[in-house]
Amino acid sequence: MTNAASQPTLRRRLGVTDAVLTGLGAMLGAGIFVTLAPVAATAGPGVLLALALAAAVAYCNARSSARLATVYPAAGGTYVYGREELGPFWGHLAGWSFVVGKTASCAAMALTAGYYLWPDQAHAVAVAAVVAFTALNCFGITKSAWALRLIVAVVVTVLLVVVVTGLTSSAVAADRLDLGGSSVTGVLGGAALWFFAFAGYARIATLGEEVRDPERKISRAITIAFAIVVTLYALVGITALLVVGHAALSESSAPLVDVVELSGHDGLAPVVRIGAAVAALGALLTLILGVSRTTLAMARDRYLPAALATVHPRYAVPRHAEVVVGVIVAVLVATLDVRGAIGFSAFSVLIYYAVANASAWSLAGRGQSRRGVAAARIVPALGFIGCLALGFSLSLGTVVAAVVVLAVGACAFAVSNRR
Repeated sequence: MTNAASQPTLRRRLGVTDAVLTGLGAMLGAGIFVTLAPVAATAGPGVLLALALAAAVAYCNARSSARLATVYPAAGGTYVYGREELGPFWGHLAGWSFVVGKTASCAAMALTAGYYLWPDQAHAVAVAAVVAFTALNCFGITKSAWALRLIVAVVVTVLLVVVVTGLTSSAVAADRLDLGGSSVTGVLGGAALWFFAFAGYARIATLGEEVRDPERKISRAITIAFAIVVTLYALVGITALLVVGHAALSESSAPLVDVVELSGHDGLAPVVRIGAAVAALGALLTLILGVSRTTLAMARDRYLPAALATVHPRYAVPRHAEVVVGVIVAVLVATLDVRGAIGFSAFSVLIYYAVANASAWSLAGRGQSRRGVAAARIVPALGFIGCLALGFSLSLGTVVAAVVVLAVGACAFAVSNRR
């Protein structure tokens, strides 16, 4: 039998720029093009309040994830952190939440690209995108990183075009930023959906075994990516509200297209549609990458089939995990609704980050004075409370469905652990 130490391993080939691009590709694609309309429908005039709340919770999660990633620079993210700090069950719960939530996100992103590129054949386009990007990831992570450079450049350019076009038009009306009529429940629910747009920075932490000098570079990459995305989301959100208004946004299938059309620049609509598709495809690329790495980590611990832990000797990627994730996502795109997938994914990922914050709380309790421990635990505590508050503010149907799936994962852990 081959010794585990002689098995191929992941290689540290990524720098800060590649890690930042991985996070940007995930967050931008899963964000503004997809969630702005459902956020407006849920939060009403409180869209920007919901954004601020989601950003605050996401920042706490980012800091907790960055701290943990420097101590545990291994593939798997919070699956590894929860296992090491809280115990095997909590690590498994985090890993299961991430895998099922982000698998749903993969389907949502593929469908988004399909609807923007070819609405009449959206599902066929989505399946083709999943197959193509799974194949790309199977032939090396550096190839994926180079693809992300182009994707992120296109998306950022399109978002800036929307902002400039909207803010310089005569369609701007300042009274559309009025917060009157905002409700606490609406803002919480809107923040939960906004949070879906921030979750991409976790993709950086899941690459712990592939980033050079992870102790310093993962934390730096998370901070940079997060700051860029918050700024872009705020600019685009303000522009859309000033030009379109929250009521019209809530009913829109392509809110940023509406911004350029109401601004009197109909010719830019195809550019925005292409940018939205590219953003969704960029998110799909990094989502498949992140889910496969967490699958790899869980398979190493025998909570998933051991074959999924195989790393390709030449390309140094978990090819079996990549292929299995791709097949599952291709099946899901034929059955899932985009908005339903966003809600399900948001709840699952919020549970994932709740475990991350609990792990950071545990980590902060070691090797410091009592005052130092108290200070180090403030951010994880706020992040943990925020994750649970946002998660359970989603619709009852979404919460029940997600809890049932998480319970299935808990049962699978019990069976595997006993065996």
